[in-house]
Amino acid sequence: MPDIRVLVVDDEPLARRGIRQLLARHRDMTVVGECRDGREAVRAIATLAPDLVFLDIQMPGLDGFAAIRARGANPMPAVVFVTAHDQFAVRAFDVNALDYLVKPLSEARFAATLRRVRQRLRTAGAGGTGLVVPTATGQLVLDATEIDWIEARDYYAGVHAGGTRYLVRESLRSLERRLNPAHFVRVHRGAIVRLDRVRELRALPGGGSVVVLRDGARVPVSRRRGERLRSSLR
Repeated sequence: MPDIRVLVVDDEPLARRGIRQLLARHRDMTVVGECRDGREAVRAIATLAPDLVFLDIQMPGLDGFAAIRARGANPMPAVVFVTAHDQFAVRAFDVNALDYLVKPLSEARFAATLRRVRQRLRTAGAGGTGLVVPTATGQLVLDATEIDWIEARDYYAGVHAGGTRYLVRESLRSLERRLNPAHFVRVHRGAIVRLDRVRELRALPGGGSVVVLRDGARVPVSRRRGERLRSSLR
C-alpha cells in the first residue's frame, strides 16, 4: 500500500505530539496536518484529503461528532476517536468510527489500531467487498458473498458466515452503510440478512414473522421492516 496520509486533531498540543510520536514508529504513516478544533478539521479534511483522522471528541467550538456531521454528504476518511473518556464509545461506532482510543495511549493498543486501519484501507482499495474479522490466530477478510446474516451485540456486531460467528467492533448501522443494499437488507433493529440466504419468510402465531435461512437460522423480522423485505424478495 502507498503511505497512509494522517490528520491529527486535538485541542491539546501535548496530545497531538504524543500521537505524532507514536505514528513516527510506523514508516507507512505520514502526518499531513494538525488541527486544534473541529472547525479546522472540517477545512483540513476538504483540502488535505487524508486517509485517516485521529479525532479528539471534546474540543471547544465544534467537537468531534459535530465535525463529522458538518461534512454532510461528503465522504469521511477513516476515523479513530481519541478521548480521555470512555462514555462516548457507542456513539463513536454509530458514526462509523474505525476505532476508539482512550488516553493515555499505549503503544501496543495504538499499533493494533493501525493494523485495523491498514486492513480497512486495503479492503476499500480492492472495491470494498470485504470485511475484516478477528480470529483466534489473527484476522480474516470475509468476502461479502460469505456472510449469511449479522446481529447487533451492544456496540459490536456478530457476523455469521459458514456456521461461524465473528465479533467485530463496529455498529450494525455502520455495517449496513458499507453493504450493498441489493444483497443485504435490515430486517430488524438488531439484524441484517443476505437476501440469497433466505429460504422462507414465516408468519408467527399472534403476529410478527421470522426469516428462516438456508442453514436453519431464524431471524426475527419487525413489522416496520417486513414489507421492505417482502419487496426485496420479490
